[in-house]
Amino acid sequence: MDFLIASAMAQNAPAQQPSVWGSLIPLILIVVIFWFLLIRPQMKRNKEHRELVAGLSVGDEVVSAGGLLGKITEVGDSFVSVKLDDNVTVKLQRHSVAQVVPKGTMDSAG
Repeated sequence: MDFLIASAMAQNAPAQQPSVWGSLIPLILIVVIFWFLLIRPQMKRNKEHRELVAGLSVGDEVVSAGGLLGKITEVGDSFVSVKLDDNVTVKLQRHSVAQVVPKGTMDSAG
């Protein structure tokens, strides 16, 4: 019966409030984990894509976000003209260019 009395005395003890730091540390850890696993890599990819789009020039062979493979024939402020085939040229928004491929890729893909 001693174990019941000890627990009854513990109920009368004043409750301790958790410290502010004890409550904030898990939240800070979650923010740090999100930063290194999600936010930072996405910012890096966005920066690389902005540099890729800024560096587009006539003659580059590119793949669009939709999967079209072509050669840039004209570069404007917002749009690029891409030659897909001998008689087929389309205009794409600059940011829809997904990647620049090595020269000669169009010839080997045909």
